[in-house]
Amino acid sequence: MSKPVFGSRHVRALQRWAMGKARRSRFFPVTIPDRLGDDDRLAGVTLPHSVMVFFPDTQESLYQIRPWLRAFEALDAEERTVVVCQDSRTAQRLREESTLDVITVARYGRMDDLLSRGNLRLALYVNHSPRNFENLRFTSLTHVYLGHGDSDKGVSASNQVKAYDFCFVAGQAAVDRLALHVPRYDAEARCVVIGQPQLDSSGLLTLPPRPESGRTTVLYAPTWEGAQPSVAYSSVVSHGRALVRALLDDGSFDVIYRPHPLTGVTSGEYAAADAEIRAMVTDAPGAHRVDTGPDLHEAFAAADLLVCDVSGVALSWLPTGRPLVVTETDAAPATAGDSLTRGAERLTASEAAGLPGRVRSLLADAGYDDRMRALRDHYFLTTEHGGATRNFVAECRVLVSVAADGRTDVAGGANE
Repeated sequence: MSKPVFGSRHVRALQRWAMGKARRSRFFPVTIPDRLGDDDRLAGVTLPHSVMVFFPDTQESLYQIRPWLRAFEALDAEERTVVVCQDSRTAQRLREESTLDVITVARYGRMDDLLSRGNLRLALYVNHSPRNFENLRFTSLTHVYLGHGDSDKGVSASNQVKAYDFCFVAGQAAVDRLALHVPRYDAEARCVVIGQPQLDSSGLLTLPPRPESGRTTVLYAPTWEGAQPSVAYSSVVSHGRALVRALLDDGSFDVIYRPHPLTGVTSGEYAAADAEIRAMVTDAPGAHRVDTGPDLHEAFAAADLLVCDVSGVALSWLPTGRPLVVTETDAAPATAGDSLTRGAERLTASEAAGLPGRVRSLLADAGYDDRMRALRDHYFLTTEHGGATRNFVAECRVLVSVAADGRTDVAGGANE
């Protein structure tokens, strides 16, 4: 009797089985998409959606898509919208946090199959993940970069915007930034100005007046250290301990420390400084606290003044009309755009210990409100509550309609 042949087909089947077991294991790294897809269930399925949000990353990047979820739900009411993931754990979290349809597509062939039979016309992206390129190759879709914030960081003027058909931006400042810093990119033609829909659901546009408590609350909300030196805008190491200690020692201020969720991920030095600042704040007597909540609303509502780095937090603060101090670090002195960093109060590392005096001066400056109002109007097309979301939905519908009709004209209907 001949022995059964254990050929390459069996080896591949065994490999797939072993990989599946590994991906389902609790030991599988959380920073790698598990690619436990709905591919088999989706075989032969025709999706009813016209818009996809492509989010291939893992759970530590959820902060990038969360601010957009309410805007995506508003879009879904007009154009059926599905979130496409590559990590089943991320997909489950998004199902729990939104009413959107969420699927996990692990295999490139399955996506090709879905697009060949369905009515998907528009793909939206909230970050510049390298994995986005797995979806960008499909020419049947119109691809739109949204981003998860708008700031003067170098990444906000990335050459990667050229990969997308259009870029939805918050205001004229973003158009100017891309025109100035991205060579051979027609920002006027490729950017669609809509405002910032994330603000509509954040509660930041409807903050109540600060109560007259007799004490000033300072919010310190630095960014993380960045993945490379050119975007190392964080002040946690250079400024953080000195400015927090000065505020606490002064005795006239309540301090809220809100670290970026990625602080310390790439640097032990930043992780140690963050831990030290947290301990300083929590151990100090009084109403000081560390804020690690999912959104900015509570911390913003409680604060009279914000100290932050060059980041999207500064932009989100502008609609409050309250004073702003932006740190200046040696690691990344140049920014992609300079309207905000030029117009806001700046704080170098050597000046950090003198922050209490700067805070008192800013709060007493009668002309500061007018300067901040001008910056707000430059960075945001609208700060009317709900206005940016309406613009977003309208522009997406224009693009879906254009794609469905096979036309090649550009977006812009909502702003004309």
